[in-house]
Order: sequence, then structure tokens, then C-alpha cells
Amino acid sequence: MKALFDTISVACSKNITQVYSTSFSLGIKFLAPPLRNPIYSIYGYVRLADEIVDSFDGYRQADMLARLRSQTYEAIEEKISLNPVLNSFQQVVHQYNITSELIDSFLDSMEMDLHKITYTSSTYEKYIYGSAEAVGLMCLKVFCNGNNDQYEDLKYNAMKLGAAFQKINFLRDIKADFQGLGRMYFPETDFNAFCNNKKNDIETDIEADFAEGMKGIKKLPKDARFGVFLAYIYFKGLLKKIKATPAERIMETRIRIATPQKISLLVGCCLRNNLRMI
Repeated sequence: MKALFDTISVACSKNITQVYSTSFSLGIKFLAPPLRNPIYSIYGYVRLADEIVDSFDGYRQADMLARLRSQTYEAIEEKISLNPVLNSFQQVVHQYNITSELIDSFLDSMEMDLHKITYTSSTYEKYIYGSAEAVGLMCLKVFCNGNNDQYEDLKYNAMKLGAAFQKINFLRDIKADFQGLGRMYFPETDFNAFCNNKKNDIETDIEADFAEGMKGIKKLPKDARFGVFLAYIYFKGLLKKIKATPAERIMETRIRIATPQKISLLVGCCLRNNLRMI
């Protein structure tokens, strides 16, 4: 029975999510149960593409990414794939009407990671849209569950929240991206002389994105609100820690939130939720 394979497929995407991102997994656990598997399936797919461009150095990455794009649309057309991650993803695409524009924009950004690009404002915005905002909109499709008016109302805020998360990841991962992968996402930025003034400018931009994102969180369906808010609080905590770290230190280490602090953030989120403060 295909139902058994479908169950195994989602389990595979869930396992990928839990292994690669403990923080994102925590947020998913606080979504309503019907929302969890679709979000696991989206993350599993996104992670698959991300691994191709980030971790498979020495392999034919461009060919692998091209095959993933082809196999994605083959899975969507046939409504099945022997690749469990693609199989679970295509189900979500059909169930929640995720558009090819969102999928292509994401894959286009992943393709950009295969090249040493000096980012301008326009290419930076394109990359942010595909790698983060489009993924956020895929998740929003799940949260709105066919309510197109609600989706359109929340679309801008979801994009801003996704952008904030991605820009924080850029700051957190500067050492690995710049020194390890030769990537310089922030436009007009010299990472050989990264300074606190430039870092402050980036942080101000992120704070503005967060403000818009929070407006959307407050209007999310109740089933999705707390899980997304938890992710928001985690990334806000990460930004706070980054802001307290000098630019030269950011270039030397990956900023993390320790487990006790994560627990503290979770408790704070629960209290705010119980007091109806979100």
C-alpha cells in the first residue's frame, strides 16, 4: 500500500529536520498536530537542496541540483517519487497548492550558491527571496490551509520574517560562509575588514524585518501562531547575542544559544502565550 510508503516518506523528512535543526524542530513541535508533517516535508526538501550546494564539494553539484529540479517536477506530475523526501514534498505541494514560482525561486537561489557571486542589492534581494521568503510562503500556504484571502493578507509579513531569519543566519555563519565557502552575501561589505558600523547597519535592517514579521505572527491562525512565535523568539535571542558580540569576534566563531538559554526562552514563550500576550 502506498499509504505505508507515504508514512515512511514523512518520517524521513521529519528525521532530517530533527537532525539538522534542533531549533526549527522545536518550533514545529508547538504547531498543531495536523500542521507538523507538512512543515517537516517542506524542511526536508529544502535541506536536500541546501546540502547539495553546501556539503557536497568535490561532487557534480550543478548536475545534482539540476536533477533535483527535474525530479521535483516529475514527482509533482506523477504524484509519487521513490525518493522519500520528494514523495512527501509533492504531497504537500498538491494538498496546499504550493506554486511552481515558489519552488523555482527557491531552487534558483540554491543555484546561486554554486557560484562565487559578489552580491549587489538586487542579487541579494533575489537570493533572500528564494532562499528564505519563498520557503516562508510555502509554510504560510500550510498555515492558511486554502484561505487565499488570509494568505494574501499575511504574505508580506511572512516574507519579512523569513528574511530576518535568513539574515541572522548569514551573520551567525559568516566564518563558515566566507572562509569555508567563499560566499559574501551582504552587498557592499568587505569581510576582510568587517567592522561594527557595518554590522550595526545589518542588525538595524533585521530589526525592521522582525517588526513587520511580528505583525503577521499576531494574525496567524491559532494552530500555527505559537510555533512560529517560538521560532521568532529563538532568532530574536540569537540576534541579541550577535549584537553583543564585536564584529571581529563574529568573523572568528559561530554564535550559538546554549541549551539552558533555549529552555529559558521556551518558558518565556509559554508564559506570554498563557497570558495572551501574542
